[in-house]
This record gives sequence, structure tokens and C-alpha cells, in this order.
Amino acid sequence: MKLATHSIQRRGMTAFLATSFVLGALGASAARASDKPLRVILPISAGSGVDTIMRAVAPSLTKALGGQPVVIENLPGAGGITGTSALVKAPADGLTVGVVSNNHAVNPSVFAKMPFDAIADITPISVVGATPLLLVVNPAKVPAKNAKELQAMLKAKPDTYNYASSGNGTIIHLAGAMFMDAAGVNVRHIPYKGTGPMVADIIGGQVEMGVVALPAAQGHLKSGALRAIGVMGKARVPALPDLPTIAEQGFPEFDVAGWFAVIGPAKLPAAEVKRLHAAVVAAFAMPEAVEAMGKQGNIISPMTPEASAQFLRTEVERYARIVKKANITAE
Repeated sequence: MKLATHSIQRRGMTAFLATSFVLGALGASAARASDKPLRVILPISAGSGVDTIMRAVAPSLTKALGGQPVVIENLPGAGGITGTSALVKAPADGLTVGVVSNNHAVNPSVFAKMPFDAIADITPISVVGATPLLLVVNPAKVPAKNAKELQAMLKAKPDTYNYASSGNGTIIHLAGAMFMDAAGVNVRHIPYKGTGPMVADIIGGQVEMGVVALPAAQGHLKSGALRAIGVMGKARVPALPDLPTIAEQGFPEFDVAGWFAVIGPAKLPAAEVKRLHAAVVAAFAMPEAVEAMGKQGNIISPMTPEASAQFLRTEVERYARIVKKANITAE
């Protein structure tokens, strides 16, 4: 399973150049559409990778919007469906957007019934970038220091250990299941309602391991509450240069990374799409946001709305094939 980060970067450069012209034409004051706040729905729990990203960038987004307040609202549940359901029902007036991740493209394949169409009921604004995923363990419960040691430990005691995910059918669930499959081990899956509760229980020792986005794991890695086994994508991350990838550790084909995108309700007027896209690109290009994203290890390369729409369609199709092969369903 591969995230086309090079494709994201190429498309992002086009978006950046286009947005430079947009901002120059609008001016800072004209970029502000309303004194009412911009509601940013995050269909994930507080403390997740995307939550950490958006809270770090919110002040820059307010600046890019000419001072318009930004209010972040966490609406977790059902692998992101709960929050996205609220987004698609919101008025298409440019005052409500959502930030979704891979789960948005996975859900149509793992849930028998969806309350909305993942493509038709949204307006893509920008696939902003990618964030690394890490396989982490509770150091008091798991003595293994690397992927091969973890594989040996799990093989020695099959059906003894548990791995956590942020919910059935999420990208976190898929990533964990794919590692267990690649390692040829049997480990029980324990789904949670969001990243925050999942991480808390890994730290508390209720479950031994799980997959976590880098921004949500960094503080716990520094404190020693979690130990990282490896980066799940193909490349090491600058924020953790000494941490090898899972691929480097004897699983050469392993490659799982996350992406995140800003979307609006369906039929969002073109002028609002243009305004919000320009603001998103400008916000992530501001020095304070660049510094924050660099520390978190995120790859920021925003796509145009048109490229984002194509990317999301492709992702839905790609995950349909992966889910079918892995036989994963929402339990």
C-alpha cells in the first residue's frame, strides 16, 4: 500500500503557484469573507495526528483569512463518519469545512451502509499533505526494540497480545493488520473510538501496541511512555532520523502513510472554494506553520481543488481493492 507522496509534491507546486496569484489579486483584507468564525470539523478525537496538525496551524489560518476566527470542533466516531456526516449537512456557505484523512476513502469499502457519498456529497478544497505513521509499543509490556524482535515475540506467543486502532476499518486498523499479516503473526485487534483513547490505553498497558500518526506520538516518545518500532512509510522522517522504516527492517514492500485534506459540503460555490483554497495554502506556507509541520515530520504540498478531487476518487478505488484483499469489515 503506497501513498504517492511524489505525486502530492508535484501537484502541490502547481497549487502553490496558482495560489500566489490568487492572494495577490485578493489582498489580505479581501480574503476575509465573514466576521463569523470558520468552523473546522475534525471527524477524529482530540490528540490525533490531524488534530495536532490543525491546532498548530489554526492561528496561521486565521491570518490567511484576514482575521476571521477559526473554531476547531472534534466530532469523532465510526471511523470519521460521524464528523463528516455533520459536514455534509452544513450549509454550503464557506463557513464550515472539514479535515479528513485516509479513513474518508476507506470507509465506503468497510461499511455496508454509508450516510453520505464520499465523493458526491463533498467539495474538495485541498489535499494538503501527508503525515508519517509509526508502529509503537508500550515499553513496559513489550521488550522488543525493532520489527524483527517484535515479530519473534509475537510468534512465540500467538494470540497472546493485542494491538489497538482508532476504530474498525480506519487507516490505523488497516496499517496494523497489514503489519501483522506481513509478519505472519496472530494478534488480537482492539478498536477504540479515536486516537486519544487508543494512545492512552497503550500508555496505560491495557493494550501492548498500535499504529499512531507521528504528531500524536512525538511527546510520548520523548517522555518514554511509548517506544517506536519503526516508520510505516518507505522513507525515514527528519523528526526521527534514527528510527528505521519497517521496510528497512526486513519487510521491503511495506509502505503505509497518511494524508489529510480540507473539504467542504457539496455544491460549495466556486468563489468560496477559491478563497478557502488560497487561505489553506497561504496558512501552511507561513513561517510558524512551516516550523510546526517540520517538527511534526509532516510533508506539506497542497493540491489544487481539481487535483484533490481526482486524488480522492483514485484513493476510494485503491482502498476498495486493499480492503477486499485483506477482508476487513467494520465489525
